[in-house]
Amino acid sequence: MGVPVTSFPEWLRCPFCQLIAPIGSGLFTLKKDPYRAERTGYVHTSCPKGNRSPHVLPARFLVACANGHLDDFPWLYYVHRGPSDCHGPLRLQEGYSASEITDVWVRCDPCDASRPMVGAFELDGDALPPCRGRRPHLRDFAAGPCVERSRAILLGASNSWFPMSFSVLSIPNASDRLGQLVEARWDKLSQLQSRQNIELLRQFGQLDEFVQFSDEHLWGAIEAKRASSVGAGKEGSARDLKGPEWERFSLPDLTRNGPDFHLDQVASPATYKEVLNKVVLVRRLREVIALVGFTRIDSPGDLADGAQLPVSRRVPLSRRDPVWVPANEVRGEGIFLQVREDAIASWAALPEVKKRGADLLQAHVAWRQRRRVDPPGAGFPGMRYVLLHSLSHVLMRQVALECGYTMASIRERIYAREEGEPGGPMAGILLYTAAPDSEGTLGGLVSLGEPTSLGRHLDAALEAARLCSSDPLCSEHHPFSSGLTLHGAACHACLFAPETSCERGNKYLDRLSLVPTFAGGGGAFFGRAGLSR
Repeated sequence: MGVPVTSFPEWLRCPFCQLIAPIGSGLFTLKKDPYRAERTGYVHTSCPKGNRSPHVLPARFLVACANGHLDDFPWLYYVHRGPSDCHGPLRLQEGYSASEITDVWVRCDPCDASRPMVGAFELDGDALPPCRGRRPHLRDFAAGPCVERSRAILLGASNSWFPMSFSVLSIPNASDRLGQLVEARWDKLSQLQSRQNIELLRQFGQLDEFVQFSDEHLWGAIEAKRASSVGAGKEGSARDLKGPEWERFSLPDLTRNGPDFHLDQVASPATYKEVLNKVVLVRRLREVIALVGFTRIDSPGDLADGAQLPVSRRVPLSRRDPVWVPANEVRGEGIFLQVREDAIASWAALPEVKKRGADLLQAHVAWRQRRRVDPPGAGFPGMRYVLLHSLSHVLMRQVALECGYTMASIRERIYAREEGEPGGPMAGILLYTAAPDSEGTLGGLVSLGEPTSLGRHLDAALEAARLCSSDPLCSEHHPFSSGLTLHGAACHACLFAPETSCERGNKYLDRLSLVPTFAGGGGAFFGRAGLSR
């Protein structure tokens, strides 16, 4: 049977005569290869320039909207500048430089109408019709009308699909060995209905890891786990993903260490005791990542964190509400740093920090207004997040030089909440790396968390943050209210990280929050008396 597929886009182009037409026009024929299925495709049987029927290619232009809809490019509407009775055929003509959009034109053969394709990419123009709400991956259209404006994109463009995923660290709730084993094998043990089932599984060698525990003790642990799972399932709202992680990192309980989660608390570097409240080495961790949907045009990190993303922007994976979603697990290691709450509170009260926060808030509102995300003022993480996020990036760039992993392999988790917020206050960062191998990683990152090594890397990271190769332009960059940028003194030469590393798409970064630069240092966290490095 194979995997069922459907043709999209439906408009195809002949590479010889440049004809573009939909599949249903009758100009293209599906040619099947019974022996090589990958060679099956549409051909232009009546091509005037091809010696034989050439295989046609998908048209290189599509339209999409911020609500996640995707559709064929409206060729007839665009070339005729609106609705028309002329139905082509059309031809896509390219100049000497086919890579430049200014050299690509679409022309109608019967009426000789033509138009350059560069006009379709004007954001403020009305060259494209309203969005039809098409969802080709579900083979349907949205239930109601779409209010977003269609935007022209290229076939295979990176902004045509951004995964929206939730990740959570697997934290053992049980403090004893039996409880941890039950949690690890819960997918199998949850199906047991009585203690006799345990005896049956033992006979077939399915419970070898529980050989040191009696049936009574094992059944009691299963019942306790089932009772706790039922209580958790009655919660009416989604659980806080980072709250339990923060509790375990900020108050490490070594008795709950297991094969997939192992913590060791070490002393803070001597020169940073006034800044760091706690340093925890995460020698083993297990991360589960679940794909719940996707977005187009703007990535989830550009708009807000996953919990605050507008529902209209998330494209569902199925027509009905799914009962399961694709997920994968990785294992690795990391370093957790908890920043002193009193140090952050005194820094946040500085007039310079408040002024910078107001500028970033203004840029945040303009950013969301430009993308029609309501309400515009929601989702601003605050200057506490900017500080921790910037510290995470400079430290990430520094440890990548010695840990043995590339910077794209290191990820961050920022724990930043104010005093009055639910689950707050939080002030910490977790830098970690993980691999899909069952054994995880090799320990190169966690070894850099020892006091002497960590202090050296913090010194080097903060010293490097003082000067950027793009200064003074970088240090003087202002979070403008035009809605184009959402960062202060930051660029690819100093703070920006790979897409796989940053949880907010390189937004809400500012070197001025960390150390003094060319633009000044009145609001630098590490530039005040007693905190200067």
